[in-house]
Parts: sequence; C-alpha cells; structure tokens
Amino acid sequence: MTPIVWLTRLLVGAYPHWQGCAPSPKQRIYFANHTSHLDTIVIWASLPPALRRHVRPVAAKDYWEKGLIRRRIALDELHCVLIDRRRTEHTNPLDPLREALRQGDSLIIFPEGTRRPQPLPSPFKSGIWHLMTEFPNVEFIPVYIENLHRAMPKGVLIPVPTVCSVRFGAPIEHSPQDLKEDFLNRARDAVIELSKA
Repeated sequence: MTPIVWLTRLLVGAYPHWQGCAPSPKQRIYFANHTSHLDTIVIWASLPPALRRHVRPVAAKDYWEKGLIRRRIALDELHCVLIDRRRTEHTNPLDPLREALRQGDSLIIFPEGTRRPQPLPSPFKSGIWHLMTEFPNVEFIPVYIENLHRAMPKGVLIPVPTVCSVRFGAPIEHSPQDLKEDFLNRARDAVIELSKA
C-alpha cells in the first residue's frame, strides 16, 4: 500500500463498494459528485492497485500545480491529467482528456466542474457528453462519494478524520446519438441513485 493510499484510508476510510460492476481493466470513465479536494485522491485510492496505474484523475491545473507537495501528489503519485479551466480560442480543456483516452488510459472526472458542499450533484456540464460521443466504446461508471464534504470542505486545509464510502454503479447505457441533455440527466441520475444505497 502506497503512503498516499495508507494516509487516505487512515483519515477518511475511502471504502469501496462495487454495487453495479466489478473492478476491471476495461477502459472506463469514472464520473462522480464533487464535494472536496480529497475526492480525486479518494476515488483513486479506492481502486485496486493493479488498476491505479492506468486510471488517471482529471484535475484543475491552477490548484494542483500550486506548491511542491500538491504538484508531487498530482504528477508523481496520481499521474493526473491537469487541465486549464480557462478556455481560449486556441485551447480546449478537453484536449488533454482526449489524448489520455487515445493512449488507452481510463479517467476519473467530476462533471459538475467545481466542488459543492451538498449531498447531491448539481447539473452536469457538457464535457462528459462530448467525451461519450467521441469515445463510444469507453464504459461510463457512475460513482458516489458519501460524507467526504465533512472531512475537507472548501476553505479547510487539514482534513478532519471521518469515514466515507465510495460506491461504484453499473455502466450507464449510451450512444453517440444521445441528445446532450438526455445523456447529462441520465448520468447525473445514476450518481443520485447511488446516494440512496
């Protein structure tokens, strides 16, 4: 067990519950509710060691590149795909994700786009739909992180020890022909359904 996994388990538990699927080397996009800076680490740490090498969390460049410790965790430990959230006419925040998927990696993403200290996810942004239409053979796995907003809400620098669980649901059905709003609502509903388990 790596130090970051050991510390995560010690502080917040990060106990995985595979309710709708099993761990698999299939290429997947794990998408989850977003309540804390720890979300990225918690989902990654809850995966079996053999999968962690090929599952890359997507994280905000402006946060994870600040400071030596954050940068080391993001790049050396988690192998994050760092994105610049400021879109310009010459760049697209989804391009690094596309490149990672073309290389065969799986991803962990948070379709809300920002952290919200609430139990249920806000409406999803369209990035996940764009990825689905471009990579239709990738499995999309809903994930619900329970109780983590209590451990490290916005503004808190040191996590408060607590117990959280990570629930992995069944792959959602999808087709490149899916209308954007239909797919986004179906994906969000799949995460919400896991909150009731």
